[in-house]
Amino acid sequence: MAGQPSTGPLPTDRSTATRRSVLHAAGGTFGFLGGNALRSDDPADTGDCSETTLEPNIVHFDDSISNVCTDDHPRTRALHTAVKESLTDRFPTVGSLIDADFVPYFDFLTANEATGWSHWLNPEFVGDDSVGDPARPASVLVDHQYWRPIGMMFVATRDGRRIDPPAVYSDEESGDACRPWHAHVGVPGLYSWMKYRTLSVEGIDEIPRELPCRTPWMMHMWAYPHPESLYAHHAPPQDSRGGPPAEDPGFETDAVPGEDKLGPEVLPDAFRARIKRLL
Repeated sequence: MAGQPSTGPLPTDRSTATRRSVLHAAGGTFGFLGGNALRSDDPADTGDCSETTLEPNIVHFDDSISNVCTDDHPRTRALHTAVKESLTDRFPTVGSLIDADFVPYFDFLTANEATGWSHWLNPEFVGDDSVGDPARPASVLVDHQYWRPIGMMFVATRDGRRIDPPAVYSDEESGDACRPWHAHVGVPGLYSWMKYRTLSVEGIDEIPRELPCRTPWMMHMWAYPHPESLYAHHAPPQDSRGGPPAEDPGFETDAVPGEDKLGPEVLPDAFRARIKRLL
């Protein structure tokens, strides 16, 4: 079950971390981190954080996203339909996410012209016993140009504790399972997940001095066609996110969706004050 490195260039001295270099970078970047700043609380981890990198990076649970999972499989189509219907009926706007107690993740501040989207997470849904339920998604993925929910992310946790990710389906002939889950192993992602978990889900004001070796397993499902896979880690291209006109914001704002990008400055003042410590 060991995670497989994400596709891309072979590791270099710059991107691959030793435990010592990760600890040094974490301490230098985040100030309060020191001592044994990385820990393994996942049975799948070896305890030495050997997959951890200084830069953002992911690993896949296995290679099934490319070798088993297909967009036209009935179970994929059923999940895709359920995600689209839930976004339409329950979470059609940013305002509906705010009303449902979703909060923006750290990438809300770093989204740029190249990516233009971010995760909005729901502390209650991350911490409950549901996994892969489009009615209670751990995260909704939001496009910043059209202010539009464009997908969901599910997190393999039950009652707040990480679990082995379930299969979406198993191939009838080969028996191989489709488990298109990924985990973040880069220090920036590890810190951001720990900060979010601690402040928002657990309600603790002080962030622990230790980071996990990796995040829980996560899985995307995009509501719009994707050239790689509906389960892909990265969002569909900008021209494949539903196009204009932009969505109604779902809250009062002077900003104009489609002309003004979604960002902290356009959010309601009371909501922005409430999430200030998360960003």
